Amino acid sequence: MLIQFSFGLIFWMTVSFLAVLFILRKFAWKPILETLSERERGIEDALSEAKKAREEMAALNARNEELNRAAREEREVLLKEARDIRDKEIAEAKEKAKAEAAAMIERARAEIRNEKNAAVADIKMLVGELSVEIAEKLLREKLADDAAQRALVDRMLKEAEARLS
Repeated sequence: MLIQFSFGLIFWMTVSFLAVLFILRKFAWKPILETLSERERGIEDALSEAKKAREEMAALNARNEELNRAAREEREVLLKEARDIRDKEIAEAKEKAKAEAAAMIERARAEIRNEKNAAVADIKMLVGELSVEIAEKLLREKLADDAAQRALVDRMLKEAEARLS
């Protein structure tokens, strides 16, 4: 069976495509872009928090260096036991600061991933709803009268019989 070229079909397909494009532009793209902008702002906030954490780490490192210098000045006066305790506390403070910064960065990354997944799910749901609405409207318009419905049913029965034989 050959496919025949029909200007009417091309015209209506073009009109349908432009209608879908207009509907998507009006109702889908704007919310999608707004959602992406919100996500981008969230990512920027998370990055600025990470930068802030790095700066705090630098401040903590500077503070730790200051404590080390003070400890060296007092080394002649302190006993060996006091030095061991001080070194242990400095190491714990560094580890705690690093652990807190790593945990904060990991929480930010997890939140970004969750928000991205939620945005993708929202977009998929919105596209699905729009597709169903468009298909429903097209079918209602195409099968508006009884003759068109009967012709469709007859054609489908003939195709089914042809497949079975």
